[in-house]
Amino acid sequence: MANARHHLWAIAFFSLPLFLWGCASTGPQRSGDSVRSTGNFPIPSEIRDNVDFWRNVFGVWSRRQVVFHDEQYLGVIYETADLPGPVKGGYTAEQRDFVRTKESSLKLRLAHMERKVARGESLSRDESALRDKLVAAGGRGAIVGADRRVRTQRGVRERFRRGLEISGRYDEAFREIFQARGLPADLAYLPHVESSFQVNARSSVGAAGVWQFTAGTGRRYMTVTRAVDERLDPIVSADAAARYLQSAYARLGSWPLAITSYNHGIGGMEKARELHGTDFGRIVRTYDGRAFGFASRNFYAEFLAAREVASHPKKYFPEGIHYETPFSADRLVLKYSMPAAHIARYYGLSVYTLSDMNLAWEPPVTRGRANVPAGTTVWLPSGTMERVAGEPGAVSERIARAEPRSEARRSSGQVRLAKTAERRSADHAPRSSFRVARAEPRKDAKVRRAASAPKLARLHVVQPHETLFHVASLYDLSVQELRRLNRIRPGDNRIHPGQRLRVRI
Repeated sequence: MANARHHLWAIAFFSLPLFLWGCASTGPQRSGDSVRSTGNFPIPSEIRDNVDFWRNVFGVWSRRQVVFHDEQYLGVIYETADLPGPVKGGYTAEQRDFVRTKESSLKLRLAHMERKVARGESLSRDESALRDKLVAAGGRGAIVGADRRVRTQRGVRERFRRGLEISGRYDEAFREIFQARGLPADLAYLPHVESSFQVNARSSVGAAGVWQFTAGTGRRYMTVTRAVDERLDPIVSADAAARYLQSAYARLGSWPLAITSYNHGIGGMEKARELHGTDFGRIVRTYDGRAFGFASRNFYAEFLAAREVASHPKKYFPEGIHYETPFSADRLVLKYSMPAAHIARYYGLSVYTLSDMNLAWEPPVTRGRANVPAGTTVWLPSGTMERVAGEPGAVSERIARAEPRSEARRSSGQVRLAKTAERRSADHAPRSSFRVARAEPRKDAKVRRAASAPKLARLHVVQPHETLFHVASLYDLSVQELRRLNRIRPGDNRIHPGQRLRVRI
């Protein structure tokens, strides 16, 4: 996120300052027309080549391909080369040697061409081609130091495609969050640049989650402690990102500047605006502020390219995209701190089920060594609140089981807490399906299959991850009745897969 100046995929693929011998110069591969400007997101002419470059990185060039280009003039592509050997996340030893050999040759070739141009000597055909590329991009001045500006970029088409599939789980929710704050819904494409929608993504500078907040910035917008790190909750951190971008736009008055601030910081972009106004093309070309390096200079262009590729999946991924199921859950906002086991027992769930849904929970919470802090979001399986509210006579029993004996005096307060939290959940949720969170786990499919069992059945075979509440609801029983039929002690919720439970007398 803001002030985290490296992207996850950049760390994986930019670890070496590699160069290549350009035997045959080739320009950017084209998969269609250049990206076009739209209302909120203009494309200054100065960055059009940059946008096309990143569009190819995301939607055309594969992980096997390494592109050798000018770091300042991204339209200057010396060559795309196929890596030898097996394709892995990083380079193999063979691939490093392959690239380093070409690096040395290309640097010498460019330096030699520059010296000959300075002396007015005639150039070979290849040298003339190199000179013409650089002059077309930046004038004769672009020839100077070209050997020091060679950079490599590995294609990430496969990674982007997978991120696009994962985005099916969150895209609708993200768009609702931005629209609710009066922001452009297409800001929901930003995670393609930051993390490729990897929920556990972490960068070398400490940024975490789909939205890549650093700990310092994250604490200003959500809960970030040793117990709960809401940077890892895609929905909660999306709302934090929306609030950040809302503030950035209010201060900077330009979406190119506000989006770039997500990488470079609002203060940094205010300094750039003081020098160059809101002329973003000029900022990219001439601003030399501290830490305004390659990543910050290209962040907006990457966003535009990701938006283009993600919004035209058939064009860039004709083999097809299998989007994940939109995430659905009930949202609870805690008014008071409490153990995860307390919440689990109250709603008839296991801590395992809750921790699987609540990605922000750290080990101290899931292992019972720390409470879930007040004010944090807790996600419950979709329909849980409605189910619990509809169980006659069960509230007092749930509260009695949920609270430790030492807190018995607080039982009436805890009842108020639960009810207040449920009321607040509606206030804090986006207005459409919020119920949002993560796609319903596959394990629930077994519950749905069990629900089709004949109501006259006498025995039920427990499926993985089922609870007493699940089973009782399938056969129109209360939990008390189910316990009584199976001689289960009051307060005992333990059942296991394969166990046979009597569901009729």
